[in-house]
Amino acid sequence: MKNLQDRLINLKENINKGNISIMIMGLGSVGLYLLDYIISRNDPSVKVIAAGRNTEKMQQDINIVRISSLIRSQNKSTVIIDSNCDLNNINEISECIKKHSPDFIVNTSRVYPGLKYGTISWHNFRAYGIWSPLAINLIRNIMLAADKADTNAIVINASYSDAVIPWLKSAEQPYPDFGSGNVNHLIPRIKYAASQLLNLNDYWNIDVNMATSHFHDVVISKEGQIEGQNPLLALFYKGEKLIVNETALYELCKIPMPTDAKRNMMNASSNFDIIFTIIDAVRNKSSKIFHSPGALGLIGGYPVKINGNTPDINIDESVFSLNDMISVNKKSLYLDGIESIENGTLTYTDILLEKVKKTFSVNLPKQINFKDIDSTAEFIIENIIKKNK
Repeated sequence: MKNLQDRLINLKENINKGNISIMIMGLGSVGLYLLDYIISRNDPSVKVIAAGRNTEKMQQDINIVRISSLIRSQNKSTVIIDSNCDLNNINEISECIKKHSPDFIVNTSRVYPGLKYGTISWHNFRAYGIWSPLAINLIRNIMLAADKADTNAIVINASYSDAVIPWLKSAEQPYPDFGSGNVNHLIPRIKYAASQLLNLNDYWNIDVNMATSHFHDVVISKEGQIEGQNPLLALFYKGEKLIVNETALYELCKIPMPTDAKRNMMNASSNFDIIFTIIDAVRNKSSKIFHSPGALGLIGGYPVKINGNTPDINIDESVFSLNDMISVNKKSLYLDGIESIENGTLTYTDILLEKVKKTFSVNLPKQINFKDIDSTAEFIIENIIKKNK
């Protein structure tokens, strides 16, 4: 793949030409919500390519989005279906990418669709890291294909990027630029909570700078607490730093949410946020910040700054140092069941292995090498998911 700087320059040229293309790989509920949100921008310069295998299903899903958006007078974007894209076939994915030359590729696919893995694990133990081999499976294929196609696309992954993207990077494989969801989902909760604590009605003027991993997204969202491990957090109101009681703040972040497919509205919104924060910053030659798990191949979640004038993208270190953010993220991910990710090998914590054994009567390997991803994913599907869904 071309380096990120060159891909941003290519994006800038296409923005100036009024020719922006976004490829969604996997048109499940996340992909369908994302398609709806993109079309709702009502931007004729944006084209969406839905890539997958099931032409009839994709066409039906796209039709309902098209008609619904046209009722709202928001249907100026072009939508194209490419059904010759089996995500288990690297050559097909590569040809699809070459054919459409997208500016963004968003992976919203899942190796075991129709199930939120956390519904199996969270009520038994707090450790989503168990599902890493499933989350990495298809994005690995997409990245190998993207590399083969020498794409100009900025790539965003929608599944457990806190661990998946650094796992790919540590194995010296091509990896997505950014992940969606997780820490990104905490930001609006924190804005609402801070506005309640400080009696600020204009919560949209509250800026959040945060570094933490998936574990804290879930434990704060579900339980309103941090399990004794502090994320890095700073709040600002119209540029002035805010002082808040973080214990009270996190308690107010406990906002009930559905656990079915409706929850994927947030992940789709996270993808939308990353895409259009980048596009708008480049278009307007401005600087903007978004939050992303696995950003630039790092473990956990980070604030990311896009300088649209150059353009370039880097981890935002204006509030916290990169070393401090990495350290906090590793500690947070440990609570999610991941001890380390090094040299292409993911190592589970002993605590997770003990809980999996106790809960599911299954012995997981302590370490999973990159070459064993497929066999481990299949083992988890057969011995945990299918027996407990």
